Amino acid sequence: MLTGTKLGYRGRFAPSPTGPLHAGSLVAALASWLDARAHGGRWLVRIEDVDTPRCTTGAAQIILQQLADCGLLPDEAPVWQSSRGHLYQLALDQLVKQGRAYACACSRKDIEQAIAAQGLQRERHGELVYPGTCRAGLGARPARAWRFKVAPGVLHWEDRRLGPQQQDVEDHVGDFVLKRADGLWAYQLAVVVDDAQQGITHIVRGQDLADNTARQIQLQQALQLPTPSYLHTPLVLGPDGEKLSKQNGAQPLDTSDPLRALNAAALVLGLSEQTGTRAQALAAWQAQWQASYNLPRD
Repeated sequence: MLTGTKLGYRGRFAPSPTGPLHAGSLVAALASWLDARAHGGRWLVRIEDVDTPRCTTGAAQIILQQLADCGLLPDEAPVWQSSRGHLYQLALDQLVKQGRAYACACSRKDIEQAIAAQGLQRERHGELVYPGTCRAGLGARPARAWRFKVAPGVLHWEDRRLGPQQQDVEDHVGDFVLKRADGLWAYQLAVVVDDAQQGITHIVRGQDLADNTARQIQLQQALQLPTPSYLHTPLVLGPDGEKLSKQNGAQPLDTSDPLRALNAAALVLGLSEQTGTRAQALAAWQAQWQASYNLPRD
């Protein structure tokens, strides 16, 4: 496992430019920045714009300005996923050669019908578990997407905040998409390739992404890439109790008073109100997460 003690800490914040940052986004950004600074490491920003139909023109620039307003400046120039397709293709080619990726002809409707034919029901907000229809071939149907052939069994990992975690990816998700039917790269492959290519050693992100971790670790293992350390931060919830997001009408982050915005994010992270000094903020973060600094490393 790749650790900060070997290569130096490298963290990142990776927003999708589907709109400006909101209060929940700043929590993840601040946590990842504080953790990098507390470790004496480097902090990067990556614009995750592979899902181009959902991206908003000018949103990336707004996000970078919002971060700058709050004093969260990356140590290297930001990168855009939309310019890195050649790296994702190399990874897909490697997985195909290894027999860990295959073409899939199934539409969403096909998958739903196959699941129903098995007498299974999809849980509310749950994954549409792929039943492995095309593992044995396309059956003369045209290919639509490319899927990762997941390994069986329960995968275990440690989260610095949530503690021991586990998931049976085959049972919970099934073979997941690497390249979509519309030709766009899937998030799971892009994020794994980018984290490895950028040398990311520690991932600090929102708890809503914790469920992706097992899939990403399986990809890392198949591609013989290092597995970073993970810490998933608390979520900011809306009035309906759901995660605050752009999809449910979260308001853009107001950075006219950066300290106020940062203190609101710090409160979610369990930190006391700050006066604006960097030393105070770092000390508060280290005190809150001191136990996580002493986790055993592989």
